[in-house]
Amino acid sequence: MSPDDLRLIAITDDLRDGIAGLVDRAAAVVQGGATMVQVRLKHADARTLVEVSRAIVGRVSVPVIVNDRADVALAAGAAGVHLGDDDLPVLAVRAFAPPPFIIGATLSSEADIENARQADYVGIGSVYGTRSKRDAGIPIGIEGLERLLGRAVVPAVGIGGVTPENAGAVMRAGAVGIAAVSVLFGADHPAHAARALRSAIGR
Repeated sequence: MSPDDLRLIAITDDLRDGIAGLVDRAAAVVQGGATMVQVRLKHADARTLVEVSRAIVGRVSVPVIVNDRADVALAAGAAGVHLGDDDLPVLAVRAFAPPPFIIGATLSSEADIENARQADYVGIGSVYGTRSKRDAGIPIGIEGLERLLGRAVVPAVGIGGVTPENAGAVMRAGAVGIAAVSVLFGADHPAHAARALRSAIGR
C-alpha cells in the first residue's frame, strides 16, 4: 500500500440495487478517481459479504478492503480490512493475516491511539458528522482532526461528512486523503461525484 492508495477511499452503502448494482457503482467511483474501495455492509451476512467483496475485487483495479471482518477479507481475496472501535485489535489481526495484508483502524478519540498506531493507516472522524453511520458520535471538526493527526504516526484520512465543498480543509489539516460514503455511492452519477472530490483535494 502507498499513500496514493489512500487519496480517495470510497465506502459502500447498501444493496438497494442488488449485488450487481453495487458492483457497478463501485466500478463507477473507481472510474471517477477513487483509489480504494471499502466494502461496508452492516446488515449483510458473511456469505453475502464474501460474494460482494469477491465481485468488487474482480471488477476494479484498486485495492479493496472489507470493513470489520478480516476473515471475510481473506476469504474474498481482498487487499485488507478496516477495523473499527469494537473489532479485533490490530495486533490480533496481524497475528494471522499474511503480509502485505492492509490493516486500517478507526481513530476517533485519544482512547484509540495505541491501537491505531499499529495499523497501516487510520481513518479519523467523524470530521463533519454523517448520516451514513448512526454511531459516528459528535463531529470532531477540523480542530479535532488536527489534534488526532498530531498523535497518529501512520498515514491518516479524514472521514465523516466530507464533500467537495469541505474536502480541501481536511487535506490542509494534514490528511493524506479522504473517505466518503453517501456523497459517492448515493450519487446519481457516482463517477462524476468521485471526479468532483478528486478535484477538490487537488488531484
